[in-house]
Amino acid sequence: MSANRSASADRRARVEQMRKAELARERRARVLTLTVSGAVVAGLVGFGAYVLNEESEERQRQEAAAKAPVRDEKSWDAKELGRDHVTQTVAYPMKPPVGGDHHQAWMDCDGAVYKEPVPEVNAVHSLEHGAVWVTYNAKAPKDAVETLEKKVARTPYTMMSPVEEQSGAIMLTAWGKQVTVDGADDPRVNQFLAKYVQGPQTPEPGAACTGGLNGTAK
Repeated sequence: MSANRSASADRRARVEQMRKAELARERRARVLTLTVSGAVVAGLVGFGAYVLNEESEERQRQEAAAKAPVRDEKSWDAKELGRDHVTQTVAYPMKPPVGGDHHQAWMDCDGAVYKEPVPEVNAVHSLEHGAVWVTYNAKAPKDAVETLEKKVARTPYTMMSPVEEQSGAIMLTAWGKQVTVDGADDPRVNQFLAKYVQGPQTPEPGAACTGGLNGTAK
């Protein structure tokens, strides 16, 4: 009888010991879960703050670039640039033209990449709407042209086309503004875009860049 009571007590002790061990494992699992969850949340919060901070700094850089003068930029008096609609070709005094009388139809300029030259009288109308026109000739490196095509394709109120007669290999033009850059990675590319895409020089801000001529857009 005594032996049975002793065996029963031993079983209860082992069961109690196993129960305590199981509870301890559960507590450790909960602590580990909470610790990992906390670390993940903290990481996400930290990453989100980092992304927001980076975006804020990028906006600040763009705003600062838009306020700063563009090195070696050429400017024309907007008041001296005609804005009449014409049906004939116009002999513009610069290549590419920075403004002047133009055709009533504009070139699509919502990130349009044209593989062939576009009519100047239509492109000038796009400038009037606040577009930036990126142009290049045979002197421009192929990789630079491809990089700029990708940039233009994802930038509203821009267009790109070849202009063989222009003096520089790569040029950017807005209404009354123009600059020749050294390549696709020239910081003036982003600066010019930030400053003049629908910028203060735009004679008709908010006017459409779609619904015009499509030409040979890529």
